[in-house]
Amino acid sequence: MHIRYLLALILLPHLVLADELDRTVDADTQCLVEPPVPIPAANSADVPLDLQQIQIVSDTTEAKLGDKATFTGDVTFSQGGRHIAADNATLDQANQRLDADGNLVFQDSMFTVTADSLSAQMRTNSAELSGAQYWLHGQQIHGDAEKLEITQDNNLHLTNTNFTTCPPGDTSWLLEAETIKIDSTEEWGELWDAKLRIAGVPVFYLPYMTIPVSEKRKSGFLFPLFSTSTTNGVELATPYYWNIAPEYDLTFTPHYMSARGLFLKTEFRYLTGEAQQGGVNVEYLANDNLLTNRSDRYLYHWQHKGAIDDNWRVLANFTDVSDNNYFNDLKSDVLRATDNQLSRIGEIAYFENNWDITARVQDIKVLGEDESPYQVMPQVGLNYRSPELWSGLDVNLLAEASNFRHKDNQYNSANRLHLEPSISLPIHGPAGSLTSELKLLQTNYWQDTDNKPNSELASTVSRTLPQVRIHGQINFERYTDYFNVNYRQTLEPQFQYLYVGYEDQSQIGIYDTSLLQDDYYGLFRDRRFSGLDRIADANQMTLGLTTRLFDEHNRETFQFSIGQIYYFEDSKVGLIEASQPNQYFQQENTSNSVLAAELNTQIYNDWFMSGAIQYDTKNSYNKKSEVTLDFRPETNKLLQLSYRYVPDLINSNTNESVNVSQTGVRGAWPISDNLYIVGNWYYDLNESRSVETYTGFQYESCCWALRLSYHYRIKTNYDDDLEPTFDDRELFEHGFYLNFVIKGLGGSGPLGVADMLDDGLFNYRKPLYLKN
Repeated sequence: MHIRYLLALILLPHLVLADELDRTVDADTQCLVEPPVPIPAANSADVPLDLQQIQIVSDTTEAKLGDKATFTGDVTFSQGGRHIAADNATLDQANQRLDADGNLVFQDSMFTVTADSLSAQMRTNSAELSGAQYWLHGQQIHGDAEKLEITQDNNLHLTNTNFTTCPPGDTSWLLEAETIKIDSTEEWGELWDAKLRIAGVPVFYLPYMTIPVSEKRKSGFLFPLFSTSTTNGVELATPYYWNIAPEYDLTFTPHYMSARGLFLKTEFRYLTGEAQQGGVNVEYLANDNLLTNRSDRYLYHWQHKGAIDDNWRVLANFTDVSDNNYFNDLKSDVLRATDNQLSRIGEIAYFENNWDITARVQDIKVLGEDESPYQVMPQVGLNYRSPELWSGLDVNLLAEASNFRHKDNQYNSANRLHLEPSISLPIHGPAGSLTSELKLLQTNYWQDTDNKPNSELASTVSRTLPQVRIHGQINFERYTDYFNVNYRQTLEPQFQYLYVGYEDQSQIGIYDTSLLQDDYYGLFRDRRFSGLDRIADANQMTLGLTTRLFDEHNRETFQFSIGQIYYFEDSKVGLIEASQPNQYFQQENTSNSVLAAELNTQIYNDWFMSGAIQYDTKNSYNKKSEVTLDFRPETNKLLQLSYRYVPDLINSNTNESVNVSQTGVRGAWPISDNLYIVGNWYYDLNESRSVETYTGFQYESCCWALRLSYHYRIKTNYDDDLEPTFDDRELFEHGFYLNFVIKGLGGSGPLGVADMLDDGLFNYRKPLYLKN
C-alpha cells in the first residue's frame, strides 16, 4: 500500500523515505482508476529527499519564530515528488505538529490520498487522516477509510474501510472491513470483520483474513475451481498456497470428484542458490470409484535444472504414474491427456569455450505399449569445436559412449562407441554460401547375444562409413510490385550433394533409432534416421527453391519452398516395422524422394494461409498434406479453417495402419466490448464423427471476469491392468467448466481469449498437431 510514502505528509528535511518498492504494473489502461487531481511533476528525482528543497506556498501567511505558523488559501507543501494541498494549515513548531484541512490532498508519483483533515506528529513520525479516500497510481485499487493512521513504526491502520478495483460508481465487488492493519516491512495486511459484497449483496464473511499488498507471496487459499463432466461428475478444487520461505513454497489442492472420490494434488517448488530450481509433484486418488477393482491411482514427478557454476550444468526429470490411463481420466498438473511418454532423465554437463562433455542416464515409459524402449545406462558424449583452425577450415569431433539395457532380460543389451571427426570449409557472404564437409563415421558395438532369440545379431560389430556433403545457396532479390503494392522479392535456390558409404547393418540391434519425418527442411539433412544404429547409405542430390515477399515495412508476407532429393544410386537401408524392440531395417529401393513443399502467405489484408505437402512422385502417392486458412481482422477476432491428411499411421492400440483425414474450425469473436465467444470443432472424415468440440463464453470487465465453457472430446483409452473391463470405458467425455476471477483479490489464473484458444486437444498456432 506504499505506506512509507504517506510519511512525507510531515515533510521534514531530516526524514528520508528509503527503499521504495519497485513494481511492475500490469493492468488494462482503459480500466485504470485515476485520482481526481493531477500528479505534479517531480523535481530532482536523483537527489536524496533530505537534500531537496521544501516549498510552501499560500495566499496568506502568519508566523512567529519558535511558535506557530498559519497558512491560508491554496496552501501547498512540496518536496521533490511529494505534494500536499489544503485550504488551511498550521505548523506548531514548539510541539512539532502539523494540522491541515479543507480540500486536503496528498500525492506523490505512486499514491494519492484525499481527506477531510490531517494531523501529523513530527516527534513520533505518525499521522492521522480523517475521511480519507486513496488511489494507487497505475493500478485499479482504490477505497475509502473513516480514519487512516500512520504509526511511528511506519505501519498503516485503516478503520471502517473498503477497497475495490472497479471504477467509481461500479459496485460489482467491494471488500469491506472494520479494521485493516498493514505491515510496511512484511508488506501484508490483516483484516478484521471482512465482508465481500458482489453487486451490493454480501456473499462472503470472514472474521479475520490476511492479504498481500505488494508482489510478495502470501500463504492462503486461492480461488476455487468448479466443473462438471460425464466422467468425473461434479468437481470442486480448492487450492491452498503455503509460502514456506523465500526459496520454498507449496500448493496443496484437494480436488473432489463426485464420481471418483477425493483427488489430492501437491506441488512443491524450490530454489537452490541463484541458478538452480526444481519442483516435486505428488498426486493421489484413493479407491477410484469408477474402477471395478477400486484401485489407488497416483503420480510422482520431480524436475531439477540449473547451473552449479560457470561451467557445470545439471538436469533431472522423473515421472511415474500408477496406470496407462491416468492422464486420460484425471486432470494432472504435470502432463496432458495427449502425452503418452514419461521421460526419466538425469544429466550433468561441463562446458568450455571449444568443447563440452555430457553424461546422462535415460529411461522412457510409453503408456499403452507392451514393449518399452531401451534404457541408456549411461551415455557419455564429447563435442569438440575448433572453428577456423587452419586456412578457414573448421575441425569438429563428436564422440559418444553408450550402454543400452532393457528391463526385460530376454532382449539384448549392448555397448556402443561412436567417433565422428569432421572437417568443413564454410564460405559465407551476402550473395550466398557454400559449405564443404568431410566426415568419418566410426561405430563399434559389443552386443550381448547369449540365450537371446535374435540370433541374427553379432556379438561385436565395427562399422566405418565415409560421408561427403556439399551444400550451397544463392540469394537473389529484386524490387517489384503485385496488385499495385511494392515488394522486395527474394529467390533462394539451394543444392546439396550427399555421399554416405554403405555397410550391411542387419547384425546391429535397434536401441535408439527411428525414421525422421519428411518435410522441406528435412530434405537437407544428412541423416534419414535419428540415433546411430542405422545410417543410410546415400549418393544423392537435393535441389530446393525458396521465394519470399517483403513489404515496405520489411515484413514477410509470402514464403514458398519446394524441393526434392534425386538419387544417383538406390538407398539400400530402409525401415521395416517389427514387434520386438530389436526390430531391424531391410532394403528399400528408392529412386526419388518425396517432393516436399511449404507455403505461408498473407493472401489479402486480414486473410492468411499456410500449408504443406509431401508427395511420393515415384508411386504417385500423397504421404502427407495440411492446410490452414486464417481470418484475423484484429486482436481477439479469429476464424480458422484447417485440414490435414496423413496415411498409414500405426494405431498404438491395435497395431493397424489407419489414415487420418481431419478437418477443423476454430474461432473467437467479441459479441460486445466485454463479452467474447470462443469455439472449435474438429471432425474425423474417415470415421464420420467429431473428435473435439469446445464452446466458451467469457465476460470480462475492469474488476471481474467469468468464463463458462463446454468441452466434448475423444478419449485415448489404453489397455490397462487396473481396468479389466476395458470395453466399458467411455470413448468420449464432455462437461461444463466455470471459472470466476475477482481482479485485485487473486484468482485461479488469467482469463483471456488467447487462453481459451489453446484450451483443448489442438493448438491454435499448430491446429494440425496434438498438444504435447
